[in-house]
Amino acid sequence: MSNCRRTGNRCTRWLAALVLAVFLIVVVLGGMLVSNYQHLGTLLQVIHLVRTRYLEPVNTTTLVDGAIRGLVKSLNDPYSVYLDPGEYARLQEQIRGTFGGLGILVGIKEERLTVVRSYQGTPAYRAGIKPGDVILRIDDRDARGIDLDTAVSMMRGPVGTEVKLTIARQGVPQPWDVKLVREEISVPTVEGRMIPGKGIGYISLSQFTEKTPEELGATISRLKKEGMRAVILDLRNNPGGELRSAVKVANYFIPRGPVVYIQYRSGREETYTSEGRNLNLPLVVLINRGSASAAEILAGAVKDTKAGILVGEKTFGKGIVQTVFDLENGAGLKLTTARYLTPLRHDIHKKGIVPDVTVEQDPQAGVDLQLERAIEILENRMAGAA
Repeated sequence: MSNCRRTGNRCTRWLAALVLAVFLIVVVLGGMLVSNYQHLGTLLQVIHLVRTRYLEPVNTTTLVDGAIRGLVKSLNDPYSVYLDPGEYARLQEQIRGTFGGLGILVGIKEERLTVVRSYQGTPAYRAGIKPGDVILRIDDRDARGIDLDTAVSMMRGPVGTEVKLTIARQGVPQPWDVKLVREEISVPTVEGRMIPGKGIGYISLSQFTEKTPEELGATISRLKKEGMRAVILDLRNNPGGELRSAVKVANYFIPRGPVVYIQYRSGREETYTSEGRNLNLPLVVLINRGSASAAEILAGAVKDTKAGILVGEKTFGKGIVQTVFDLENGAGLKLTTARYLTPLRHDIHKKGIVPDVTVEQDPQAGVDLQLERAIEILENRMAGAA
């Protein structure tokens, strides 16, 4: 005998509410009942069977969350993801630039969770985790095929709590476990220094958050006081971040005009522009395979406007934009909603940006060949200007 028959009116009310919910879904999806009524009927049947026949009781919220995750996952888009309230809160922390975590920046490379950077003074840095390391497991969960937001949310958490990572490194025969204790992480996204005796300022951007434009402005002001006459902007291993942050950063380097075009499914287009208050100093931008998304927006604008010279390796090739939507109960949806084009309307998605000067860099090399080439180019330009 089914649970439905045993629980009587309560089950009847639940089924009525479920039917109403499915009906509303059909309405929202634009009347797809005519062509897909069999699939919707199957959905209703599966939910009913899980509720009534599954061995263990299942919370309705768990079922709804699972259905939403499955719907978004069916898009086969690794950048679109449903975020439960906890995951959404952690995403907002990342955008603000302050969170409880390990001090590690990760990305998906060849479908593997890969370390992009560990920040100095953080638990990950002290544990010796390096760029290029592959995270095989987070606690007891296999990290293969995991989406980026889930991985980040698992590594973040309350300060003082512990997480275990299983690490693999090229050239090391066996993976190993690292136990880390989460700390309050407030990672600066901009680092700047002068190249000794060159008059060249070196500025590294690790990602684009709400704080990045302000941090960059302060760094540039300091370096100008120290005699900066040319700039190396390092976007290597920068996975991107906020679109508007990237546009504000571009104002320091791009002449007046378009920085990026955003194209939506409806055909609507937005243009983000530079106000033309750029530094107007000789500029070299360092890029590599880890430069993605908002970093590519900036690099593409530099290349198309000839504001500087790109040095390094072809970029990652993420030319699509995600919008984050607030949902009920504190949840969120990060959804791919647009593609972007460079100022000359190049679509770089899954193609990347080819540097003006290609310099391959072995991650294990003791010398930064790309940086050395950037210094050489700027020294020649500065000598020519003199």
